[in-house]
Amino acid sequence: MNDAAWSFRPPLLLRNTHLMTLVPRYWPRDLSLGTIPQEPRLFTTRPDTQLLGFCHWQDNRTAFPTVVLVHGLEGSSESKYMLGITAKAYRAGFNVIRMNQRTCGGTEHLTPTLYNSGLSEDYRAVVTELAQQDGLNRIWLVGYSMGGNLVLKAAGELGISQPALAGALAVCPNIDPTRCAEALEQPCNWIYHKHFLMNLKARLRRKSALFPDRWDLSRLDRISCISEFDDVYTAHDGGYQNGADYYDRAGARHVLDSIAVPTLIITAQDDPFIPYSMFTIPLIQRHPTIRVVAPRHGGHCGFFHGSRNGEDSYWAENRIVEFLRGDR
Repeated sequence: MNDAAWSFRPPLLLRNTHLMTLVPRYWPRDLSLGTIPQEPRLFTTRPDTQLLGFCHWQDNRTAFPTVVLVHGLEGSSESKYMLGITAKAYRAGFNVIRMNQRTCGGTEHLTPTLYNSGLSEDYRAVVTELAQQDGLNRIWLVGYSMGGNLVLKAAGELGISQPALAGALAVCPNIDPTRCAEALEQPCNWIYHKHFLMNLKARLRRKSALFPDRWDLSRLDRISCISEFDDVYTAHDGGYQNGADYYDRAGARHVLDSIAVPTLIITAQDDPFIPYSMFTIPLIQRHPTIRVVAPRHGGHCGFFHGSRNGEDSYWAENRIVEFLRGDR
């Protein structure tokens, strides 16, 4: 691997964590995917639940490794980072599948449940289906933020039981939801907190219209923070006792020691709501198959700098592809 490329040095202005977090989301870029082939597919993960993925197959899919992408909270398969990494990974010689988490990307009708940080069973099911039905034997799980927690959790739960799983990559994963929710609700993070909470409420209203009487919405308008939303709605919908139980049990931190495949975690020391200290513990730092790359700056899933060495400005996307190619 090119060690110089793994050094992230943003311009001075973007060393502000909030600018770094927000600028890449609004910076113009071509995300049309051009002539890359695309095929929608429904993955059944429970008898009453399907996940919509968009598959970008190489000409002979079984001859190429496969990347399964999982987005973050209130994202979708159409999120800019999902489209960006799709283009790069496909052109690097990978099959790519852009997944929508439950209810995301306009799929509220495909499951009666909400989505949550603990639903790693969905991605274990996707890997199993791709291995058994499609004959794919080199499958990588790649996730951002909440999706990063899900893919790490799935990898830990699978351990050595699924030979088709080649590895896992996570960008700014919320491996300890309790600490991440506390950080998100700090006053300095009001812009992200307001955005997530507003969208979660809107999604619940859409779900309730499709599945009447499943949720009591009488408290919804009075809820003012995500932890309360998760305590009242997400936790009980997901089978947890309450919000605290959900945040504790949903974290990938409990199963990281069982990960047995090459794993990359990219996070930023200045991420506004994913505390860097979560990744400095000996379990992670000394893990034989986990590599942590944590630049001083990067914000939350930002990692945007000037184009260099023939690469575009999206540093984390480029490092993901380099890691994938290096372990093929």
